[in-house]
Order: sequence, then C-alpha cells, then structure tokens
Amino acid sequence: MNIHKIVLPTPYAIGDVNAFLVKGDALTLFDAGPKTKPAYEALARGIHEQGYSMDDIEQVVLTHHHPDHAGWVDAFPKADVLGHRYVDYWMRQSADFLHYRETFYREQLEQENVPQEDIDRILDAREELELFGTRPLTRFLKDGDEVPGHPGLVAYETLGHAQSHFVFVEEHTGEAIGGDLLLEKVSSNPLVEPPVDLKGERPKSLLQYNASLKRLQKMDISKLYTGHGDAVTAIKPLVAERLTRQHDRAMHVLQLMAQHNNVYDLTKALFGKTYVKQPGLTLSETLGQLDYLVAEGYARSEMQNGVEIYMPA
Repeated sequence: MNIHKIVLPTPYAIGDVNAFLVKGDALTLFDAGPKTKPAYEALARGIHEQGYSMDDIEQVVLTHHHPDHAGWVDAFPKADVLGHRYVDYWMRQSADFLHYRETFYREQLEQENVPQEDIDRILDAREELELFGTRPLTRFLKDGDEVPGHPGLVAYETLGHAQSHFVFVEEHTGEAIGGDLLLEKVSSNPLVEPPVDLKGERPKSLLQYNASLKRLQKMDISKLYTGHGDAVTAIKPLVAERLTRQHDRAMHVLQLMAQHNNVYDLTKALFGKTYVKQPGLTLSETLGQLDYLVAEGYARSEMQNGVEIYMPA
C-alpha cells in the first residue's frame, strides 16, 4: 500500500489522531481529523508535503463517524465521501435525528440511574457536534465492498467502538487501515450509541467489539495502521491480551456488584473522579462490562422503578 501517515492534533484526552493519504488509481484520504483550525493546518501541511494540494484529493474514506476522524470532510468539497451509512446521520444532523439521539440517550441514562443534572450535562453536546463535518456521504460502503480506485482494498464491518466502524484490508499485501478497532497503547472504548436503524434495542457495544476483535484476529494482516499511535504488527497476541484484560475487568465489576447494583453506582465505584471528567466514556465502559457478565451467565438484570438493576446470577 502506498500510504503516508498524517498526524493531526485533537482536543481529546486520546491525543493526536492519524489520517492516511493513500495513492492508487484514486488519491484517497482515510479519515480527516476533528474540525479545528490546528487539525486543518496539520492536514493541509501533510498533504502538501506529499506534493499535493487539498483540491487534489479525489475521495475521503471514513473508518467511522467520531468527530476526531470525520471533522474535516468539509475541507474537500470536490471529493467523494465514503463510509458506513450510519455516518450520514451525523453528517446531516437533521432535526429528527438529533431529537431521536437525545431521546435515546436520556432514556438510557435514566435506566442507568444517572442523576438528572449529570444527564443534562452529558446531553449538552453542542461543542462536540461542532467538530463533526457536515458533508453528506456520496456513497455508502458495505461489508465486503472494495474501495474505489484501490483494487483489493476491502472494507470489513467491525462494530463496537462505533456503530459505523470499518477496517480496510489490502488483501494481496495484508496491510490494513484499522481506525480505532485495535490501538497499540490503549484499549478502545466501546461506546453506547443509537442503533444503526434508529429503532429497536440498544446495541451491546462491548459484545460487538469483542466479536470484531476476534474477526480481526482471524484475518491474515501483516501491518495495521491505527487511528492513534503507531502501527501494530503483532495483532493476534495483542487481541488475545486485550480480551483477557477485558474479562478481568468484568470480574472486578462482578465483585463490586456485592455493594452496587446499577450502572451509575458501579461507574462511580470503578472510576471515581474520572467519571466527573468523562461521564459518557466511563458509563459506556461499565455498561459494556455488565452486558458481558449477563451474556456469559455471570450476572442477571431486571428493571425496578425504571432503573436496570444487576445482580450475580
């Protein structure tokens, strides 16, 4: 793969994010950073260093919809924009979608026993929404699709961290662009998000994420270019390590269940002051571990007065 990494600053705790300029029959940018001035300047500089201008980019392909990856699609008005159909909701941000999003999260947070003042703070996402791009997708990609202009570069749906997540595998070299599925230094957070069809039950993100890691583990990938940090080559042992550590965290949650029985209280017990700084991330992590414990038969849950209560099986 003729690929060049461009490192972009973000305002998030994760730090810098990677975009990738890939040369083929089409000049393609994979991911585009958050919609901030420093990220734009770094992106323009990285493209220029490879001998191109922003207008030379023919298509932008998104690994997923999160704003640190999908912000600067707006910088390429002449390019096609490709990604999972779920991305389009976040690009368009229609009034109906934003209403559904708020209703979905409010109901979910109430079931988690989150205090009302915290719910209001979590739902106030104006600053985050401003970091998204606003260009609708020009083409939806599906599992197994080949990326236009790059023969043999195939999209594989790998949900969990996001409901729109793809990895892109060049099958004749084994190289892949992996987004946030597997990172070298940190575990990706399987985030609670509305379902892809915008109806039905909440996706169980951690269970999806585990399945996606196992799918990645079965692929013959020689090098994974990641959304944050350096590329990963020892993929199979790293996946095994991450799955083991996740199981261990779930067992810790099971122990805490002797004193705490809902998502909010368990999150406060697990994360302490970190909850105040990152309530959405920490609640998602706790809920994911509880989903895992229930799915594996370690725990069960029931609704009591609108709150989901968990207990050992």
